[in-house]
Amino acid sequence: MIEILQAWAHGQPPHVTDLELLEQWELSDSKRAILWGITPETVKLKLQGRSHLFCRLFQENLDFPLLSQQLETLWKFWLPFATQLAESRQQLGRPLVQGILGGQGTGKTTLAKVLTYILSLFHYDTISLSLDDLYKTYLERQQLQRVDPRLIWRGPPGTHDVKLGIQVLEQLRQPLPGQTIAIPRFDKSLWQGAGDRISSEFVTEIDIILFEGWFVGCRPIDPEGFNSAPEPIITLADQQFARDMNEQLKEYIPLWEKLDQLMILNPVDYRLSKQWRIQAEHDMISTGKSGMTDAEISQFVDYFWKALHPQLFINPLIKNPELVNLIIEINPDHSLGNISRNQ
Repeated sequence: MIEILQAWAHGQPPHVTDLELLEQWELSDSKRAILWGITPETVKLKLQGRSHLFCRLFQENLDFPLLSQQLETLWKFWLPFATQLAESRQQLGRPLVQGILGGQGTGKTTLAKVLTYILSLFHYDTISLSLDDLYKTYLERQQLQRVDPRLIWRGPPGTHDVKLGIQVLEQLRQPLPGQTIAIPRFDKSLWQGAGDRISSEFVTEIDIILFEGWFVGCRPIDPEGFNSAPEPIITLADQQFARDMNEQLKEYIPLWEKLDQLMILNPVDYRLSKQWRIQAEHDMISTGKSGMTDAEISQFVDYFWKALHPQLFINPLIKNPELVNLIIEINPDHSLGNISRNQ
């Protein structure tokens, strides 16, 4: 398969024999075929459309080396998922909001860039909005910390302007004719890394919104679950902090209700996110920039797990087909593992 894709990427047009081999390959994996709506009756038409998109991406000759570096991921996931998003947008008849839940290193930013790139071929304008963009201002968070000193870092429930998020998604979903919409943006480098709101980005006529974040879509759980919570929720103070963050999460439900779909980028082991964060910091330090020590990173990640532990909050979502439509496993090397649709 990869040889065929490499040939196409270098300008060789698809041959009938190439498509026939790919048809056999797609049908040989029944789970993947069902995922993308492929049957013996539809496989030819589906793959003709996908191969056309694939070749167009490389004919454009745009500066996006990631596509040529991950041809298999492009073929197996990015292209068919983008196609389904475009179809869903068309059926919905209004801008579509796709939620993306994923922690550090799961590839949220990469996915959003690739989808935006592919969806432009459908003549759909796409915008990414991060939960981070909805942080309260620096001054507001300083005041928040005076009220609750446990909120030593931005990130947990309560540090975002939920009303702003609801307002923005409502405007994007139901825009007035010719309306210009202000998209909030956040710069994490300001105030010695504490971050602050910066000038908004102004957009019109957006078709698809990719709303991503580390707890996008998470719902409150039964407080009894914190009585025997996993590490690093150890002390009574840890348990109380987790219960309070769980209570804060209720304020986010109206924001989650603006999502049309929700996908989860789910590491095969949630603890990988700490390893990925450490590696990312090492890479940054190697370029001459300052960064945190391994111990500081461990403390930083533990703080987020104490607020919303992946085992407690993400596992229930994975089992709920009414809230989550797609689950993508992320392997230790950041590659994609099993991809499944919630039934």
